[in-house]
Amino acid sequence: MTLRIDAGPKPAEDSTPIAERVAALVGSPFNAAVSLAVTLLVGVVAWHFLRWALIDATWSGGAEACRTQTGACWPFVRVNARLMFFGVYPEWALWRAELSLALMVAVIGASMAPPLWGWQLALAWALTPALVCLLLSGVFTSTPVATNDWGGLPLTVLVWMIAFAGSFVVAIPLALARRSRLGGLRTAAVVAIELIRAVPMLVALYVSRFIVPMMAPGLEINLFVSVETALVFFVASYLAEILRAGFQSLPRGQTEAAQALGLSYFHAVRLVLLPQALRAVIPALVNLGIGILLSTPLIAVIGMTDFLSAVRVAAAQEQEWPRCFTVAYLFAGGVYFAVCFAASRYSRWLERRLRAAGHS
Repeated sequence: MTLRIDAGPKPAEDSTPIAERVAALVGSPFNAAVSLAVTLLVGVVAWHFLRWALIDATWSGGAEACRTQTGACWPFVRVNARLMFFGVYPEWALWRAELSLALMVAVIGASMAPPLWGWQLALAWALTPALVCLLLSGVFTSTPVATNDWGGLPLTVLVWMIAFAGSFVVAIPLALARRSRLGGLRTAAVVAIELIRAVPMLVALYVSRFIVPMMAPGLEINLFVSVETALVFFVASYLAEILRAGFQSLPRGQTEAAQALGLSYFHAVRLVLLPQALRAVIPALVNLGIGILLSTPLIAVIGMTDFLSAVRVAAAQEQEWPRCFTVAYLFAGGVYFAVCFAASRYSRWLERRLRAAGHS
C-alpha cells in the first residue's frame, strides 16, 4: 500500500498584471511625475553635497591647502577640535574637562544596560554631576576655574544631565499631586505645571538669570546655578504630564492589588506603579531627553558657552580658513544627529526588550 501525503491546496499564483502593480505603486500619472521629480531633485542635491564633502574636499594640510580647493576644508575640524569640544576652558586644565566628559559618558552608557538598573545607578546619576562640577571648578587643585569659563561639549552634557535627572525629583511629586483626590493640592499642581509650560524656555532662563536677582537685592546667584534651576523646573513641568499619562495608562487593578497586599501609598507608588508607568512612557521620555539636548544652545543667550557656541567661535575664523563656517556647523550637526539617532534607536530596542520580557 502506498501512503500518499496531501500537501494541501496549491497556492494560487499572483495573476495581477504588471501594469496594475505599477499603477498601485505610483497612484496616478501626476503622482508618478511628482515622485520622479522629487527623486531627481534629491539625487542632484545629494550628488553636489557628496562632491563638495568628499570628492573635492581637502583632507590634509592646513589653511593654505584649503584655498586651492573648492570643497570642504576638513583640516579645520582637526586643528580646531579642542576649541569646538571644550570651548574657552583653560588649556592647561584640559584634563579636567576630558575626565569630566568621560565620567558622564560612562554613567549614561551604563544607564543603557537594563541589568545595571538599580539604586547604585541612581546614586551614580546623583553623584556624578556633583563630582563633575567640583572637578571643572578645580576644587581638588590649587587653580580654580570660574563657571563662566566652562564650555563646550562637557558643559552641554552636564547641563543636560542635571536638567534631565533633577527634573524627576520635581516631576514625580507634581504628577502624583496632579492625580491627588485633595482638591487644593491638585489645583496647586495644575497651576504650577500650566504656568511653567505656558512660557518658552528662553523666558524661563531670563527670569532665573535677571528677574529673580532683582526680586532679592544683594543676592548673588551663580550663572550656572540659575540656568540649572530654571531648566530643572521647566523640564519637570513637561515630565510631570508624561508621568501622569503613564500612571493613567495602568489598570486600576494594579492599585487595588497593591492595597490588598497591605502596601502603603508610598511603597505602592515606588514598587508597583512608578516602574510600570516609566516603562509605558519610554518613547516620550526619550523624546523629552532629545528635546532638552537640542535646547541647550539657548543657554548661550545668557552668557554660557555650550558646544554649539564653541563651534560658532571656531567658525569665526572665516578669513584664515576658507569655507570653515559651513564645515563647522556641518560637524556640529553631525554630532547632534549621531547622539539623537543613537537615542532613538536605543528607545526602540528597549521597548522590544521589555515587551519580550513580558513587561508590557
